[in-house]
Amino acid sequence: MTWKTFEKVIEHSTLSAMESPSSLHIAMFPWFAMGHLTPYLHLSNKLAKRGHKISFFIPKKTQTKLEQFNLYPNLITFYPLNVPHIHGLPFGAETTSDVSFSLGPLIMTAMDQTQPQVELLLTQLNPEIVFFDFTFWLPKIAHNLGIKSLQCWIVSPATVSYNASPSRMCEGTNLTEFDLMKPPKGYPISSFNLYYHEAKHLALKRKLEFGSGIFFYDRIYYGLSLSDAIGFKGIREIEGPYVDYLEQEFGKPVLLSGPVLPEPPKTVLDEKWGSWLNGFKDGSLVYCALGSESKLSQKQFHELLLGLELTGYPFLAILKPPIGFETVEDAFPEGFEERVKEKGIVHSGWIQQQLILEHSSVGCFVTHCGAGSLTEGLINNCQIVLMPHLDGDHITNTKIMGRELKVGVEVNKGDEDGLFTKESVCEAVKIVMDDENEIGREVRNNHDKLRNLLLNQDLESSCVDGFCEKLQKLVR
Repeated sequence: MTWKTFEKVIEHSTLSAMESPSSLHIAMFPWFAMGHLTPYLHLSNKLAKRGHKISFFIPKKTQTKLEQFNLYPNLITFYPLNVPHIHGLPFGAETTSDVSFSLGPLIMTAMDQTQPQVELLLTQLNPEIVFFDFTFWLPKIAHNLGIKSLQCWIVSPATVSYNASPSRMCEGTNLTEFDLMKPPKGYPISSFNLYYHEAKHLALKRKLEFGSGIFFYDRIYYGLSLSDAIGFKGIREIEGPYVDYLEQEFGKPVLLSGPVLPEPPKTVLDEKWGSWLNGFKDGSLVYCALGSESKLSQKQFHELLLGLELTGYPFLAILKPPIGFETVEDAFPEGFEERVKEKGIVHSGWIQQQLILEHSSVGCFVTHCGAGSLTEGLINNCQIVLMPHLDGDHITNTKIMGRELKVGVEVNKGDEDGLFTKESVCEAVKIVMDDENEIGREVRNNHDKLRNLLLNQDLESSCVDGFCEKLQKLVR
């Protein structure tokens, strides 16, 4: 993949979009995490815009959180599910945002136990195809009802193929970190080597029981093997080699839906944040957000905040309280709050990230490299600093964005322990914020090119139309 490829795509993307095919009835059943439910709804909006009917299965109390993002209520219907209580979960917990990170597998167990409700809904609604991600048991139910199934991922094909391709899975169940530092046989990018601490995390995750007595990657692999097709968000100009690899490995269609950019928010930025951000020059502020489920140790929390302070730039950091603390303020480094007064804010609550990133004062985005956050960063003018949480997708996203596409700068971490320092945080931010830095200039130029490509409306429209056309062929 070269940037000339992107330029050609932009030149040719003004071609007329294909005519919309006849409408489909599609059921959606994403993993019970807001980072999965929301992208599924974004995709539902794109499909409903083309006249397709969507039946969206969602935890009962979570429905109200997503209703505002349903742009086509006449075509997208929510079907609430009663999530059963599982011993070890707080009463009323439905999604991963309701619990600590360590309890995620129990949420998966609860989701598995919605199987009778889902089967009844599919029987009554009779959609032509159902989208799912982690519920590997769904394809068998769908097949028995004459419904096609598509395992639709919010993670990248590079991630799935690195960790769960047949070539990887046949290597055995006891893979070590040294095995996982190298890609599986036939992987498109042979130089895609991981750091020791990243591979160690992946090795541990292979032994993680993820709901109902099944290992995490076995759950993924069974879904990939049993579904009629596999789907991803993305475009061939970036994901093409990994799509081809997966099609060869699994012997089934792998579909790309296009960038699936979120629709512009209908709300405006809260006055509290808008007035504060307006007090800084354009492109001068660092926005840092490490995701809704990431908790740092106190030591790493200190290193991050001191690193942001060390840059000399104003900053807004959205962080969970570190492990063992109730509030972020309780965990501040000594004297920190007084030193950064009025030019630095640390906030632990929800924030309008999409609108924050659009603000002209934001010049840098320090991100945990989740797929949704990366997309929001790439379509805005702020430069990207990559600081992945130890998650398979975040690690792979960082390699693609930092090494292949070179649209962001990764924070240096210790190879063995994976820890960053205040100096490494400061260095990465200064590289992307410095107009005179050679690496920073290259990153900014590449970011601009990719941003222009992703925001090209004709490109997204043709991608979604092509996706719909392939869905039509699948259900025939």
